[in-house]
Amino acid sequence: MLDNALAGLAVRPGGIYVDGTFGRGGHSGAILEALGASGHLHSLDRDPDAGHHAWREFAGRANFTFHARNFAEIAALASELDLVGRIDGVLLDLGVSSPQFDNAARGFSFANDGPLDMRMDPSSGESAAAWLARAKEGEIADVLYLFGEERNSRRIARRIVETRGESPIATTAQLAALIAAVPGPRSHKIHPATRSFQAIRIFINQELAALETALAAMPGLLAPGGRLAVISFHSLEDRIVKRFIRDSELKAVAREFPADEEVAENPRARSAVLRISERLA
Repeated sequence: MLDNALAGLAVRPGGIYVDGTFGRGGHSGAILEALGASGHLHSLDRDPDAGHHAWREFAGRANFTFHARNFAEIAALASELDLVGRIDGVLLDLGVSSPQFDNAARGFSFANDGPLDMRMDPSSGESAAAWLARAKEGEIADVLYLFGEERNSRRIARRIVETRGESPIATTAQLAALIAAVPGPRSHKIHPATRSFQAIRIFINQELAALETALAAMPGLLAPGGRLAVISFHSLEDRIVKRFIRDSELKAVAREFPADEEVAENPRARSAVLRISERLA
């Protein structure tokens, strides 16, 4: 939803903008083109691969700065840079980027077998495999239910604990096969492991907590008339964004969905929701 997000941000030359989820730079590149030389874009991402890409693609651009940080730290960054109340637009494209999904070594997807990692920053924190090796059955069940809305959470958690007692669950294929073999209610539209993988990833990276922290800072960071654009990909994220806009000092501007052509070209976009809001003057 690049064009929609860019239009929603209403990027103006000379403005100050923040891309909180650089990924591989698609949104950042578009914002930079609209900004011109007199504006400035600050992009954040905790994934080291994103930092390498930013350096390769945008090195030497005076109107661009990359920060190897979680977007939950946006308030601290703005304070350090004296940008509080001066930011004209913030973009958050939530979840996992396509390159992360497609790289089996990152462990986000069971489409190709790889190590069960799932960390946005592989150098920090506990991997999914390490957590599953030590977490209590009840904790695993709660994570699957709360962050994946998995109706079969207790049965899956029980099977994980039983299986790890015999041998470690170390790869994405192992976990996906284990979940698929657990009897119980399930959707026939998605793979049986989809919701569990989503839940574990969100928990490992504390994605919803990061989103809530970043959103809470927005009214103070945005300039009068400044825009916030958030692209979410599942109902848990979107409910948080919707509730924040409703209860905050920002005004809801638009809610948009991907066009059929975009979904046909990129099926992962089918569940995307873009919400635009604006700080009142």
